[in-house]
Amino acid sequence: QVQLVESGGGLEQPGGSLRLSCVASGRIFIVYDMGWYRQVPGKQRELVAVVTRDGSTNYADSVKGRFTISRDNVQNTVYLQMNSLKPEDTAVYYCNADLQTTLLTGRRDYWGQGTQVTVSS
Repeated sequence: QVQLVESGGGLEQPGGSLRLSCVASGRIFIVYDMGWYRQVPGKQRELVAVVTRDGSTNYADSVKGRFTISRDNVQNTVYLQMNSLKPEDTAVYYCNADLQTTLLTGRRDYWGQGTQVTVSS
């Protein structure tokens, strides 16, 4: 089985910073894309940032210049450095990994349980 475990959420004031981490563990052959999504009540889950295995990144327009995604392929870990936080960044943040569990299995998405980020004064 594969588990994705997030950490680093919490309460922060506007203008502050938080760093999220997510570790993928279990039966893993190779991890392809890793990313962060977020969701607020009543809205669809949206992409925040994604990083490919070779380090290429893509960001939602709303976080460009403020958030930075990075990864450690050896540790199967993805990070999200969030700076200049705004109240509208408040959401549950979910980690996502596109991976294969064995050489013979196909790729599929796995999700973490989510971590709450609240930006408020």
